Amino acid sequence: IPLFVWLPDAMAGPTPVSALIHAATMVTAGVYMIARSNVLFAMAPVSGTVVAIIGGATAFVAGSIAVAQYDIKKVLAYSTISQLGFMIAAVGLGAYVAGIFHLATHAFFKALLFLGSGSVIHAMSGEQDMRRMGGIWKMIPLTYGLMWIGSLALAGVPFFAGYFSKDIILESAWAAGSDVGLYAYALGVAGAFLTAFYSWRLLYLTFHGAPRADEHVMAHVHESPKVM
Repeated sequence: IPLFVWLPDAMAGPTPVSALIHAATMVTAGVYMIARSNVLFAMAPVSGTVVAIIGGATAFVAGSIAVAQYDIKKVLAYSTISQLGFMIAAVGLGAYVAGIFHLATHAFFKALLFLGSGSVIHAMSGEQDMRRMGGIWKMIPLTYGLMWIGSLALAGVPFFAGYFSKDIILESAWAAGSDVGLYAYALGVAGAFLTAFYSWRLLYLTFHGAPRADEHVMAHVHESPKVM
């Protein structure tokens, strides 16, 4: 916050590119820089406090925006910003290992989710609006299963990767014993609930319920080829 508005617009590109941006480039740069510059932040504690405040706010606000999105890739885009907030809050509080650990786990499950969403878009003849999906889980079972795995990890369900990395961030915030630590913990917990909600919402709108696409699109729904 507030410099994330370019990201949803970047979702117009090819889905594998989205996966790369979210798994590597975008998330790594800022978090890695702060962790790498930890000596400077240790010498100026106020700067770490500012970072943690911005991180906590980002985790919550971006999660609340993701809840209201209908474009399947934009839900994941705002989700990435929310998870970035978790990482930034962690490194701002001095929990550098926790921040980098979440960076690494997030890279894997978010790349899986983006590639899975690309498979869904391919199956739906280029459709990205979740309001025009639904009722397709039996037609693309492999994509469905992989999206579940990615979503469970993103939501921090035990014992997927995201559970361990998100838990240590919240634990570090609580253990900081400061007002900023409690602030980051409270917004982090709220952000974690939002994450679970929009992950479930994405799965339900995309795969379940009555089919909302027209008959022509539904007739062409198919699992992606092995190369994808």
